[in-house]
Amino acid sequence: MWPIILFLTACLSSELIAADPEVSASSNNVPPTASSTAPTNVSASVTPSSSTNAPATAISMDTLDDAHKIAVGDRISFRIVQDRDEPKSLLVTDSGEIEIPYLGRFPARDKTCKQLAYELKFELDKDYYHNSTVILGLDALSKSRGKVYLVGKVRMPGPQEIPSDEVFTLSKAIMRAGGVADFADDKRVKVTRRSSSNPADNKIITVNLNEIIEKGKTENDLRLEPDDLIFVPSRLFNF
Repeated sequence: MWPIILFLTACLSSELIAADPEVSASSNNVPPTASSTAPTNVSASVTPSSSTNAPATAISMDTLDDAHKIAVGDRISFRIVQDRDEPKSLLVTDSGEIEIPYLGRFPARDKTCKQLAYELKFELDKDYYHNSTVILGLDALSKSRGKVYLVGKVRMPGPQEIPSDEVFTLSKAIMRAGGVADFADDKRVKVTRRSSSNPADNKIITVNLNEIIEKGKTENDLRLEPDDLIFVPSRLFNF
């Protein structure tokens, strides 16, 4: 009788151990797996990608255009980075000025965007900003870049518009004026380049137009600027 009772007790104990995994694990001295102790909220332990914390690209005034000279009729975009406003569209008036917030009318003609931006920054930082960043861009060119004036021995003297879509040179201006007149001294054409600040600083450039037109030396062809005065003199001896 006792052997039967002991046998039944042993069978019942083994069934209870198999039904309880904790008892089974402890009885076999098997440590719990890493997955059983890992937190269920896995996403909380994930490190954000470095791209999400990447700093915004700094805007530098040094990258502004430093080649094109602003002219009357040009349309310019203007903004101050620190204001976080949309760019303002400014028109260069007939006086060569643009209307700047806080400063009012400011000279812009014959300056590049980069040059003008640094001048505006200097003025704005005096009273209104601390280390402002001024961004200027050319939105649209004027149809005309201004005028040049032809006098002397040309067939059609007078003013000519400087087109904005091409390089306007001395030879082009002379040809559009019908060419030089009879007895013109085309070897000593004088171009007076006026100074915007002081007439005493006007510069006179002598150009051999004959070499440009007759001999094809286009590298000597002078690029004209607004308000240039072109004078074609007469020969000393008309023969």
